[in-house]
Amino acid sequence: MNAPFEISRRSFLSVSLVGGAVLSFGAWLALSDEAEAGGGDTVLNAFIRINPDNSVVIGAKNPEIGQGVKTMLPMLIAEELDVDWEQVHIEQTLADATKYGPQVAGGSRSTPVNWLPMRQAGAAARSMLVMAAAKQWSVAPASLTTGSGMVRHAASGRSATYASLAAAAARIEPPALDAVALKPDDAFRIIGTSRRGVDTPAIVRGTPLFGIDTALPGMVYAAIEACPVFQGTIAAFDDKAAKAVKGVIAVVQLNTGLVPKGQFDALAIVADSWWTAQQARGKLKVDWDTGTLKQFSTAAYARQAEAALKQAPQADILNKGDAAAALSGAARTVTARYDYPFLAHGTLEPQNCTGLFEDGALTLWAPSQAPAGGRAQVAEMLGIAPEAMTIHMTRIGGGFGRRLMSDYMVQVAQIARAVPGKPVKLIYTRADDVRHDYYRPGGWHELTAGLDGEGNLVALRDHFVSFGADGKPVRAAALEETEFPAQILPHVHFGATYLPTNLPTGWLRAPTSNAMGFVFQSFLDETAEAAGVDLPTFVLGLLGKDRLLPQVGRANQFHTGRARKVIEEVCKFASWDGKRPSGGNGSGNGGGNGNNNGGRGRGFGFYFSHAGYFAEVVDAAVSPDGEIKVEKIWVAGDIGSHVINPLNALHQVQGAAIEGLAQAMIGQKVDQVEGAVVQENFDSFPLLRIDVVPRDVAVKFVPSPFPPTGLGEPALPPVIPALANAIYAATGKRVRSLPMTLNSQTA
Repeated sequence: MNAPFEISRRSFLSVSLVGGAVLSFGAWLALSDEAEAGGGDTVLNAFIRINPDNSVVIGAKNPEIGQGVKTMLPMLIAEELDVDWEQVHIEQTLADATKYGPQVAGGSRSTPVNWLPMRQAGAAARSMLVMAAAKQWSVAPASLTTGSGMVRHAASGRSATYASLAAAAARIEPPALDAVALKPDDAFRIIGTSRRGVDTPAIVRGTPLFGIDTALPGMVYAAIEACPVFQGTIAAFDDKAAKAVKGVIAVVQLNTGLVPKGQFDALAIVADSWWTAQQARGKLKVDWDTGTLKQFSTAAYARQAEAALKQAPQADILNKGDAAAALSGAARTVTARYDYPFLAHGTLEPQNCTGLFEDGALTLWAPSQAPAGGRAQVAEMLGIAPEAMTIHMTRIGGGFGRRLMSDYMVQVAQIARAVPGKPVKLIYTRADDVRHDYYRPGGWHELTAGLDGEGNLVALRDHFVSFGADGKPVRAAALEETEFPAQILPHVHFGATYLPTNLPTGWLRAPTSNAMGFVFQSFLDETAEAAGVDLPTFVLGLLGKDRLLPQVGRANQFHTGRARKVIEEVCKFASWDGKRPSGGNGSGNGGGNGNNNGGRGRGFGFYFSHAGYFAEVVDAAVSPDGEIKVEKIWVAGDIGSHVINPLNALHQVQGAAIEGLAQAMIGQKVDQVEGAVVQENFDSFPLLRIDVVPRDVAVKFVPSPFPPTGLGEPALPPVIPALANAIYAATGKRVRSLPMTLNSQTA
């Protein structure tokens, strides 16, 4: 989605007055004399409840995966409602797109989609309160001001709390959202100020918040035994020994969502404790029908890719100008191959979900990044109406795109239906989580660049080999025709060959960009060296005059001026002097001859993704035995006109850079043997340890006169090529394969 959502005025601004108990968000009650007399809380719209003590409860509508949206979106509402942040309490809403609009944590879309609607929700409620006071005091609404949850009339000295006006405000016809007056930027008191995450104190105390913490009366537990070879099915099974374990309630055949409906590829053991279920799982005897699926392996993919790169691409992604002729006539050409592996998500909280099936209705407690998608998939699998589901969104202990997939919701729904009336919690082991992921797809690139006599890039060719079928890439494996610098060059040929795989693929933080940034910015560093300049100078030369490039499909439009500013800013920030080392230990900027015994160097990377512009510089040291140590990272980013919560924004950028390092340098990869993934825990799929994290990730935001954009993803891609380029500056060795190691993969 590339535009702010639109929701009906009726559902967005439904108003009701309730008395007595606390009202859950989204509960629409007709106004009645009895409710008014109750003197309770007042709901002014789907997101705002005003309490008798003049405190305000604001609903956070999007899933919280650590990106801070549970704090950020209510900040927008509170700003326009004109209350003090100290008056605000935040509650997570239910998953209900008909009431709250899109509820997704993905694509760094929460800010651009909600920037105006959330502010309008707050402004509309403030307008209703002002109109209520104006009517009560017989004055013009324009003569009133608001602040700190109060309406004031300066001429008469009168004032009233929002709580005292709420009942009357609830009777007023809600204003049209596009007509409400929003605050000018210079009046902001909450937007642009640093606010601690609303869940942080609870997390520090260990208060249950996450899906895995869900506890319900009478709850039972489930462990799952899924086919180790993806797309394999159950041929036969013997569950007698498992059922004989004390505490086991049921063994349920499941469809994980990877095989056709009506087939089964997993068994769930339901028991009175998760430990019991897991122990009984080990007593199952299952014959798996894997057919020819065992042919898929990491080694086979590498052989197929090598053969494919020797042939012409199967399909064109982009073919403009005449790249072949331009390369043939170039004064100099540069050719290199790059590759990267399948990656798992490695979420700290393993996949889990809790479900209760009762009287034909299903209630889920789901750590989902895309609850609406899960609702649709569960409804299709169970054959029930989507409206027959209630979905509670729990906090998510690591998403990174993994929880955009809804397999755990589909699985627990089937289990819950098999044990109706009992809430059941499904929990994956760590091995389940790593070996049954939706993986970032691997890929191979053979690139050739052509330079004219003055060192200008005039042509670019890439044969991209990844995974797909029928000439189309699998999920998250697409090379876009807008990949920088394709739109700027006159002659470009992007061709693709797709290999078959049985591995399910999915989005990983900064999807596709996390791989393409490494490939293209590393290769451009090679090309810049051939042109005799450093990479920032080379990219700035490519950008040309400041302009907005034409729209291509649904891709975000690229503004060369915004790119230029972040590049210039990070070079200034990091004191990048623009010089190339002439040799020795490679201690300068950019690339160089280096020294195979190690050294220190710095590298640069720029990338535009998810509507954000980021340029980064990495200082790294390489020991004689090849150990890589990142000393410092400088980051400059343009995410538009406003940084809503600077404290959280800083943490998001630092976290993205650190996660990028994890993808690049600590051995993260997924290997497949005979159709199955072999990694199964953090010993074989490591996370970045604190002793590897750089001592400083310094961040600057470069404001621009454009609407604010998201931040969860665009800071990640540049750090990977910046590190690769720093290693080259330090050692003279090009790292063209991930994860980075200084061995035969370097050149």
